[in-house]
Amino acid sequence: MPPVCSLCGIPWSKEGRCPRCKEDPLHLDGVRSCYLYSGPIRRALHRLKFHGRYRLAQALGVGMVEGWARFAMEADLLVPVPTSRARQRQRGYNQAAMLARALAEGVGIPFCPQALHRVRSTPSQVGLDQNARRENVRGAFMADPRWVLGKRIVVVDDVCTSGATLEACAAALYQAGARSVWGFTLARVILQQEGC
Repeated sequence: MPPVCSLCGIPWSKEGRCPRCKEDPLHLDGVRSCYLYSGPIRRALHRLKFHGRYRLAQALGVGMVEGWARFAMEADLLVPVPTSRARQRQRGYNQAAMLARALAEGVGIPFCPQALHRVRSTPSQVGLDQNARRENVRGAFMADPRWVLGKRIVVVDDVCTSGATLEACAAALYQAGARSVWGFTLARVILQQEGC
């Protein structure tokens, strides 16, 4: 990936924050993604997420390990974005947890799915604008201070579009006493108005 915004991680040719983050910054320490959400990565994620190809998680996790080394992130815990019970029943797995587990094995940082829980089901974020996405996931998560108090947390997800889900997770983690919260995803969607 090209150079990125220091906060949201979108491709950005200048040093520092992109215009969106200067105007409306994300409420977490930052987000980094390994790939753009296009081509083979997009197809692989669709197969993993919607077609039960859960074995792809291990291979995609290798890409996340390589990305982790590129960004030199520091963390005490890797925490996956929790899925709703309905989606867990429907799919039979949480793809974010599978990716986070593979990443944890590759980088030697503890995987801690019990640190963060979804306390409210939310409709899909697809098709929602930034403000609607934030409102949709506001208050949807709760963190357990027994796991996160004073810790540097990296929240792992498959795709980042606006950062709203990662922000909502971060809000719960900060409330539970996390020292820092970063988002780390396999892929990043670039909206038309973003980028350099």
